Amino acid sequence: MIVDCAAYADGKRISGKLSIEEVGPFLTRPDAFVWLGLRMPSPDELRTACAVFGLGHIDVEAVLAPHRRAVLGQQAGVAWLVLRTSTYDDREEVVHLGEISVLVSQRFLITVRHGHAAALADTRRELEHDRDRLRGGVPAALVAVISAVVDSYGPALDGFEKDAVEVEREVLSEARIRPIRRLLNLKRQVRELQMVVDALDDPLERLTRKGGLAWTAATVAELQATLADVRRLSQRTRSLSDLVSDAHSANLAQVSKQQNDDMRKISAWVAIAAVPTMIAGIYGMNFEHMPELEAVAGYPIVIAIMAAACLSLYRSFRKRDWL
Repeated sequence: MIVDCAAYADGKRISGKLSIEEVGPFLTRPDAFVWLGLRMPSPDELRTACAVFGLGHIDVEAVLAPHRRAVLGQQAGVAWLVLRTSTYDDREEVVHLGEISVLVSQRFLITVRHGHAAALADTRRELEHDRDRLRGGVPAALVAVISAVVDSYGPALDGFEKDAVEVEREVLSEARIRPIRRLLNLKRQVRELQMVVDALDDPLERLTRKGGLAWTAATVAELQATLADVRRLSQRTRSLSDLVSDAHSANLAQVSKQQNDDMRKISAWVAIAAVPTMIAGIYGMNFEHMPELEAVAGYPIVIAIMAAACLSLYRSFRKRDWL
């Protein structure tokens, strides 16, 4: 599905929303470029668009196939950049990853959004209101798309950080219910997000070295600033990963401590219960000659001995913090 398709020249939009059939004249203008935005197109739709833009050699199936990380390639003067976007579902505590594939040359920019990829309408609108920036042509539009993707990582990390700090408090609390499942889920989510952020560094580093694009000093500087943001986000992601890992280790230590405490309490009560059990077992043998059988105070004496022994054991275990 075509979300938007427009031609640009001299830092401004020079057309309304174009159909695929109408872009031809603008592709031949040396002072203009076309930005086509597609949302989850079918193979046939993308194949038709590629034919109009002179991209018959592009492997449509490869462009539409899902990717686990950022990819940068080049074929016949056309660069292909795959970007992974992210949003964080705070209620479900799940990172939703989307994908934007960008086909770019000197005369056009084609963005193909998949899955949970954020819309680029705001990015396009913001760029159209900044004529100086838009005069940078295709590289300026490409950097705007990359910046929008990188900006999507910040809110995702904010939401994740909130839950990571929350679960750390749960681990350090005295509650007996341990957040094991939640910790494992957060650990898996941050690992997936870290892989996405870290993988973006190399393609962006190599992007300006790709031929065919007229990079200006301004767009290169903007891309370098975005790359610096990626590295800061990568460091932040690693810190959050370490936080969750430390919380997981602390949680395992707490679980082990709880189990040891439970075992000591069980052992202590078993030892206390063993005294009356043993005495009752002996007197239950019905021997004819047993101490205190004929004494009037025999029963109270035995009961007192059992109580004193149990009390002594109880105080001893309490002193050692077993009970």
